[in-house]
Amino acid sequence: MPMHLIQSLWQGTQFVRASLLLHGVVLIATLIWPEQWFTSLTLLALNHLIIAIVGMLPRSTWLGSNITRLPDAAAQRQEIALTIDDGPDPEVTPRVLDLLAEHNIAATFFIIGDKAERYPELCKEIVQRGHDIENHTQSHQHHFAFLGPDGFKKELQTAQATLTAITGRAPSFFRAPAGNRNPFLEPVLNQLGLKLVSWSLRGFDTQTGNVERVKRRLLASLQAGAIVLLHDGNAARTQNKSAVILEVLPAFIQAAQDAQLRFVTLRQAQSSS
Repeated sequence: MPMHLIQSLWQGTQFVRASLLLHGVVLIATLIWPEQWFTSLTLLALNHLIIAIVGMLPRSTWLGSNITRLPDAAAQRQEIALTIDDGPDPEVTPRVLDLLAEHNIAATFFIIGDKAERYPELCKEIVQRGHDIENHTQSHQHHFAFLGPDGFKKELQTAQATLTAITGRAPSFFRAPAGNRNPFLEPVLNQLGLKLVSWSLRGFDTQTGNVERVKRRLLASLQAGAIVLLHDGNAARTQNKSAVILEVLPAFIQAAQDAQLRFVTLRQAQSSS
């Protein structure tokens, strides 16, 4: 492993530093007591298993900084952030934009670079309507969590260039596909000046077409400071073939407004705190 990468990882969380230290200790121990190779291998295997498990927990902060809620100041102002992933979608996204416009709501769209290249005018419309576009990788690879630093950098940097060229504004935030990652992501984010964002509420609207179930999941813990996750791309469909987000949004917006909550983008929440 290159020294500059080790130095970057060492600046990470206590868990990452402890993992690096364990690797160093095991290496030295193996050189001194080579007959204990099985014990050394077992320790490293357990460490990597824990890293893999933690990497599949989207809201975990063990592998690096991770925004799971809005800042306290935003919560005190009764703000929440609606974030919409995996678009743009030429069928669903325009209807989502119309729904948001009806209620005068600003949202944050985590956009896939490849899709942005296919529908650049739709991305421009998102921004023109007062919403923010952020980085959701260039190609949304299912094996994203298994990439190394070079793979992460290529995915994020390419998406940054794509989205900046289309919208004229560089993304400030990043969301990993399915929220999955590994320790190499944090140094790349720092290098590119991006902040990792997950969520505090999600409806699993890519997995179920049951609108009522998605509503219950979203409303069960709705409170100030929440970061809410829905999808305009890869959205599950109802029995009527409608994207779940289109059926859920009106009721969710009404419930949030009844609770005196105010919708803001992630940038607005951060800049006002």
